[in-house]
Amino acid sequence: MTKAIEKDTQQFYSRLTKVLSKIHQAKSFEEAYPLVEKTLLALFNAQRITVYQRNRSSKDIVSRFKTGKDLTEIRVPITASSIAGFVALSKKALVVKDVRNTEELQKINPALQFNDSFEKDIEFKSRSMLVLPILYQDVLLGVIQIINRRDGKYFSAIDLKRGRQFAELLGQKFRYDFGCTEGPYDYLLEQKLIDEKAFKQLQEKADERNPITRLLRDHARLTSAQIGQSLECFYQVPFVAYNPERYYLHPLCDQVNKAYLKNSNIALLAEQGSEHAIILIDDPNDTKRLMEIKNVVGSHDSQICIGLIDDIHQYLGFTASQAQQDGANLSTILDELDDGNQLDIEEAASETEEVSEEDSTVVRLVNRVLLDAKRLRASDIHIEPGKGRTPTSVRMRIDGVCQEIIQIPATHAKATVSRIKIMSRLDIAEKRLPQDGKFAVRLQGQALEVRVATIPTVNGEGVVMRLLQSGEPVAFDQLNFSATNQTGVKELLQHPHGILLVVGPTGSGKTTTLHALLATLNTPERKIWTAEDPVEITQPGLQQVQIQPKTGFTFAAALRSFLRADPDIILIGEMRDQETAHAAVEASLTGHLVLSTLHTNSAPETITRLLDLGIDPVSFSDALLGVLAQRLVRTLCPSCRKPYKASTEEIAFLKRRYGALYKELKLGEKVKLYKAEGCVECNQTGYRGRTGIHELLVSTPQMREKIYQGATVSEIREQAESDGMRSLLQDGILKVLKGDIDFEQLRRVTAE
Repeated sequence: MTKAIEKDTQQFYSRLTKVLSKIHQAKSFEEAYPLVEKTLLALFNAQRITVYQRNRSSKDIVSRFKTGKDLTEIRVPITASSIAGFVALSKKALVVKDVRNTEELQKINPALQFNDSFEKDIEFKSRSMLVLPILYQDVLLGVIQIINRRDGKYFSAIDLKRGRQFAELLGQKFRYDFGCTEGPYDYLLEQKLIDEKAFKQLQEKADERNPITRLLRDHARLTSAQIGQSLECFYQVPFVAYNPERYYLHPLCDQVNKAYLKNSNIALLAEQGSEHAIILIDDPNDTKRLMEIKNVVGSHDSQICIGLIDDIHQYLGFTASQAQQDGANLSTILDELDDGNQLDIEEAASETEEVSEEDSTVVRLVNRVLLDAKRLRASDIHIEPGKGRTPTSVRMRIDGVCQEIIQIPATHAKATVSRIKIMSRLDIAEKRLPQDGKFAVRLQGQALEVRVATIPTVNGEGVVMRLLQSGEPVAFDQLNFSATNQTGVKELLQHPHGILLVVGPTGSGKTTTLHALLATLNTPERKIWTAEDPVEITQPGLQQVQIQPKTGFTFAAALRSFLRADPDIILIGEMRDQETAHAAVEASLTGHLVLSTLHTNSAPETITRLLDLGIDPVSFSDALLGVLAQRLVRTLCPSCRKPYKASTEEIAFLKRRYGALYKELKLGEKVKLYKAEGCVECNQTGYRGRTGIHELLVSTPQMREKIYQGATVSEIREQAESDGMRSLLQDGILKVLKGDIDFEQLRRVTAE
């Protein structure tokens, strides 16, 4: 008997070696399966085999390879409600003697059932099964289901042992087919986003209070998207970043204690427009936690995704780290903000306004909000009080769009506002009148000025903080001018004197553009003075001045003082009034190049606005070189934007919106456009960053005559278009065709 078993074992491993050789020689398991199917059935003396693969972007396992031709595909949810789904969820192998024996199944798990709907229209009937998870580094890649021994017996312990060995070897093949990495952060090392030495140092620092993902983000300055991509490559499940515009807490969360979810690092989410549950967890390999939360979800349609701990806590309504728990002391918070993440608050020393140890959670909360705003590239932070005991919402404007980041419990809302008012040197006792202030922080070595406005609302004081980051100028080529506008702007900058205006609403990038233009003029041969409020961008070689309106040092006063300081080029941050505008015109007529900004909606409108201020039309027409109007538009994420062939209706629409000059677009029958898709790089929004759209009005002899005559906006626009100006909308359509933006985002910022 022993010899027979030994012989059978030798034959099994001999056949298995041949099977594995064919599998590994093939480019993929899909190519190998038809070659080894019969041998596999013989190896396990089975009637049928079904191999399921996990789809990274799906909540199911899918039958890719199976015996028989009755169905093309079977999808099984990763839940305890089916045999294959239970094995996928628990990562445990099963031997089932009779799949139709309800008592046997319920001993394994009360929710377990056999779904015979796939066998209703075929002669084959399943009886016994050997079902095994296909794993690599404990990551689920699939399930193999071996059905019915040919001799009618049950699958034995020997079959189970052999099946496990085969599944383990198959996992190595699936790993290459799926592009799995060896570890959760190997992708970051492979892509050289962090070197091995720095990564090991962070690993040594990491602990329960400071998870490695937070250290990678705060110390290695990696984005959540980059970390998420690495986790996706290892765990083979979708990464979900914090994006409250797209995801919200699923109603199932009401059935679970929030503290339990936080301690378990799990959030139950739903996507806008969908009812199925997303189980967001920091470690999809933790079978115990998944099984527990699956009991809550029950038969509800669900999908497992991976998220960062801080993001999971934010979805649950907690602040972004474990250190923000109530009762965290001040020393713990300061310890977390060490090295490059320490905030140095430059505020007035006060003996009476000391933050006590009891207020440490609020201090940590405000610091965390500022850190997150810096990391997310936010331009503004909105703290909006809720009614009664409703939590206070913290929203940030990112790439021009507001997104809710966290909610502050009502118990901490007033203290949070008071903390910000102390930092801004405002009167914390005054809650009935609006107040304005500012404070400065230094974050990761970069100075950051925060302008604060408090406004009383019916629900309490609201706060808006504008973040003004100091930095270097953007390169001229990165302004994304059209070829015509780029040539036109360069020609205007060759003039030794005159006025060049950059116009647009607040937050349209006017200062960024002005400094990019100045960078091309900044040479040792030129003396350049700037008056700004505030000085956001610094350049070596410029003499930059911060105006102080409260002391009487206004833009106009700065301009008059510059004229006595031997300037070649003068930048005035904004023409706010008649005095400043008049002084700028006079400066340009006396041989200086003047650059400035104005809050207007279009280039033609700028001219009439300045004339309305009382500027002499003759002097202004002689001084003006040109007006550059601009807007910032959200750009499509280059990592996931999806090309498609434009329909006839879309082409006709673009032509109609471009106007009578549509022929210069040179649109044929086949036009490629791009649309937003969503990936980890852009936090699933489909958009990442912003770019400019422009219209350039050049002061030609005909335009100067129109200005002198006091022409209307429409007359000035008509003349500018005949001189070659293309509107913001037209320039935007060019960038739609380039694939930089889509028309939906263009429509958001243009009124045409």
